[in-house]
Amino acid sequence: MIQLTGAGKRFGHKLLFENLNWLITPQDRIGLVGANGTGKSTLLKILSGLETLDYGEISRGKAVSAGYLPQDGLSLRGRTVFAECLSVFDDVYAMESELESLTRRMSELDPTGEEYAQVTERFHRVQSEFITRDGYNLESQVGTVLTGLGFGREDWLRQTEEFSGGWQMRISLAKLLLAKPNMLLLDEPTNHLDLETRNWLEGYLNNYPYAYVLISHDRYFLDVTVKKIVEIWNKGVHFYHGNYDKYLREKEQRRDTLVAAYRNQRERIEQLEAFISRFRYQATKAKQVQSRIKELEKIERIELPEEEKTIHFTFPQPKPSGRVVAEFNGVSKSYGPKQVLTNVSFNIERGERVALVGINGAGKSTLIKLLAQTEGLTSGRYTLGHNVEVDYFAQDQYKELDTEARMLDDLDRVTRRPQSELRNLLGSFLFSEDDVFKKIGVLSGGERNRYALARMLLHPSNFLLLDEPTNHLDLRAKDVLLDALQKFNGTCVFVSHDRYFIDRLATRVFEVADGAVTNYPGNYEDYLWRKQNGAEQLEENLRASLSPRAAAANSSSTSVTATASDAANQNDPAATPRRRVNPMKRKQMEERLAVVEEEVAKAEAIIADCEQQLGSFESVEETQRLTVLMAEKRAALEQLEAEWAELSEELEQTE
Repeated sequence: MIQLTGAGKRFGHKLLFENLNWLITPQDRIGLVGANGTGKSTLLKILSGLETLDYGEISRGKAVSAGYLPQDGLSLRGRTVFAECLSVFDDVYAMESELESLTRRMSELDPTGEEYAQVTERFHRVQSEFITRDGYNLESQVGTVLTGLGFGREDWLRQTEEFSGGWQMRISLAKLLLAKPNMLLLDEPTNHLDLETRNWLEGYLNNYPYAYVLISHDRYFLDVTVKKIVEIWNKGVHFYHGNYDKYLREKEQRRDTLVAAYRNQRERIEQLEAFISRFRYQATKAKQVQSRIKELEKIERIELPEEEKTIHFTFPQPKPSGRVVAEFNGVSKSYGPKQVLTNVSFNIERGERVALVGINGAGKSTLIKLLAQTEGLTSGRYTLGHNVEVDYFAQDQYKELDTEARMLDDLDRVTRRPQSELRNLLGSFLFSEDDVFKKIGVLSGGERNRYALARMLLHPSNFLLLDEPTNHLDLRAKDVLLDALQKFNGTCVFVSHDRYFIDRLATRVFEVADGAVTNYPGNYEDYLWRKQNGAEQLEENLRASLSPRAAAANSSSTSVTATASDAANQNDPAATPRRRVNPMKRKQMEERLAVVEEEVAKAEAIIADCEQQLGSFESVEETQRLTVLMAEKRAALEQLEAEWAELSEELEQTE
């Protein structure tokens, strides 16, 4: 489809890459990776035809239709969302008009004439193409894609200019997906998508019939959508087969192999040089010396590329808080007639890392603002625990910064750490070399948010509230943040649309939907498993999330009250005392017992699976994840078995 030969590109005086030979085939699923500034977006623009090469050649097949989605900058106006999406089918609507015209002509012509035969032949050709393009279901296609990308039906007839930049990019993405170019080029398509929409896009791309090349800083998204990784690094382009996880392993293996070859070569060179030096002036060894000199000259020296700097940052640990950090009791929040949260109750304990998930607009940011006390409750009660200190990172946190201060000077004021460590921290958040001396006021909104996050890490409180901290971060910066938060011994509540980040960090997931907050133990993978398998139990969630006082009240209100014993049992001392129970209540208990039995079986299966996976080492992180998951499942299994025993005994004692 597209072939690059000896391709190279400069950006000013800086060489981005050179000697690139790359053939993209019709079914390729490619992830383009590399550090910021290495030329990923530039290479994508070259493939789309928007940029030219400085060296080499690019050739495209005649039938190639490339569809390019930039990171931002697109603005649509003048049509409704639905009409804008339908506009990609203008050629199909032209076919429909031609079919109508041809139908009228056929009705007017003599069926036995030559012109009728020509019109009929044209009609069949156009109709065949119209059916191939699914012309009878265009509106249905548009509705499916818009729904998948998070547009409600009430949004379809709104004007495109009414939407923010992020939603405008979603409209542009919808148009590309509907147009189905045979070469899809996406530059960070997940930037403006929530988790649910990303999950939908993953499925759509997995079923996409043509090739695509995409850039993303979402590791999980790359893992499930691409089958080849193309990395721009050290002014070269390197190819890896497999997804992102496999690329990381293979890259490490390649480097280990290169280092081993380099060491072997150095040993051989040193042996040759030592022999030559020792016997150079001995006539009896002249032939052997000349042989080794020639061998030395023929050796093609292996060069080790400069190592990528790995930054490990640990922020100071805060003073401990009380066991219960935050408690909501019957909290509601509304904005005028719009009810966002209704009668929400939960508690958060010390050391927990709680992820808030849900579609955009469900109330995640509202909930985190209530926890930060930057907004008041409409009703209910919110209690902070003993010695709790709150630190809130908002999506627009940059507004709180001193715009006249230089970044490095500003960090110097808030910490006593060495400047080299501060520069490393800034470098991990994409501020390198002379960038650290820039005034905060000249930074873009995304850059200021990155800086505000780095600044927070220097002096965290014991209760961190982070609203989309992974926005504007590349994979390297996300890893630094993730590593720091995993080692943090305080409590954290965060909103993120990065699946990998949530999976690695969260110990609990709160789903915000329809005004309610539902608690799921574990990470995002556990949350999805419970949702998809119907194993989540509302009673267990309520019991875990209610305050102790409310839980006790709930338990009291739902306990079964014993009635007078049967006369038969009174006359039979050996008989087990039986209680009368409402048939509806007994049925509920039986149903609950069946569910608990099913949940026990699933927990046992997960534990067995974890034990099996732990038998073969994959990585330290995976071993840690499996160990934590197995411990959680064993604790849950213990509770389930206790509940099963209690229900069984209670059912035995009832009529």
